[in-house]
Amino acid sequence: MDLQRSNVVVIGAGTVGSMALWQLSKRPGLTVVGIEQYGRVHSHASYAGESRVFRTAVHEGGTYVRMIQRSRDLWRELERESGRDIYAEVGCLSIAPEGFPDFETALGTVREFDLPHRTLSTEELRAEFPQHRIHDGDVGLLDAHGGGLRPEVAVMSALDLAEANGAELHFNTAVIDIEERANGVVVRTTQGAWLADSVVIASGSWSTRLSPELNDLLRLQVLGLTWFMPKRPDLFAPEQFPAFLRDAGSVHFFGAPSFDGYAFKACTNPEWPVYRDVAEVPTAHTREELIRIGQRAAELFEGINPEPVRESVHHCAYTPDRLPVVDRSASGRVVTVAGLSGHGFKFSPQLGEWAAGLAAGDDLDAISGWDPRFALPAHLERLAVSGPYTGGGH
Repeated sequence: MDLQRSNVVVIGAGTVGSMALWQLSKRPGLTVVGIEQYGRVHSHASYAGESRVFRTAVHEGGTYVRMIQRSRDLWRELERESGRDIYAEVGCLSIAPEGFPDFETALGTVREFDLPHRTLSTEELRAEFPQHRIHDGDVGLLDAHGGGLRPEVAVMSALDLAEANGAELHFNTAVIDIEERANGVVVRTTQGAWLADSVVIASGSWSTRLSPELNDLLRLQVLGLTWFMPKRPDLFAPEQFPAFLRDAGSVHFFGAPSFDGYAFKACTNPEWPVYRDVAEVPTAHTREELIRIGQRAAELFEGINPEPVRESVHHCAYTPDRLPVVDRSASGRVVTVAGLSGHGFKFSPQLGEWAAGLAAGDDLDAISGWDPRFALPAHLERLAVSGPYTGGGH
């Protein structure tokens, strides 16, 4: 099989791969190839599902704040370059009982980093956001820089820009294997083979198939999405209804305003087990799960029909500590980004920028904000100390 030559090959053209291709395509003199096993923007990916919550008031703590701030700038840059609407900055509203741990962590984060926000009492929530059924003792945190992202539009925009900048993209092309050699990395696919100076593996839930060293680290969790129709859709429009996180006892909902004019997104996940391979993941909710989710939604939102008008099931690779893997091999030729743990789309532009820098051979000290805890050896060291993966919900 004849080998085609390229400076960089990116495997996977989704959440991170599309952003890496966009960034790499801007670098003068680089030949860049992207390879995707499905078509251009598809329904099998972890990013699929119309919208994603963007928030700077993160309940994971301050680790991600700089990543999110940089990603916010890059989302705006992607909008300017593509001419498409991707990031609706309508705010993100967290509602929880006073003293709820995740809420308190998010509140501490916005105060520590002086992020624009408002706190709301029970009475203020009821007055300003009548779409929510507010319980006695609930409090709110409105993240002014939060909102909703359009993931399919974002991925399409990044790929279109990469191609316009000269990147060569191949869709419906499966990667068979990769092989490091002294003179580069061979990537064999169903449509030919490439010899590249460096390779970015950004294959999401399929990462362990190409990177067996991730087998002990990654597990797939199932993420279910549901949409509900309210009696007053206008009240759930982006101008009236921020993206949200909602905690009530053991129930956690997250969602986004109505972008289609008739239904808004409100999701909570059943107790699915974790999986090792995409082939094992269920492809739909059961009837019983949808009934239960609808009943819970009706307890938290005013004037909605409890039967979901749409539903879909997705998956994402999680690490035990929910920190992503952003690693470069000892040879410097293979860059791996994996384990976004259900909350990675919001900072995918930053991950793509890091992947591009690592693949281009940039010095780690020059890659702004890169955190050595994201490297694979650090993950495996923590895994050895903390024990095997134990799962956990969204």
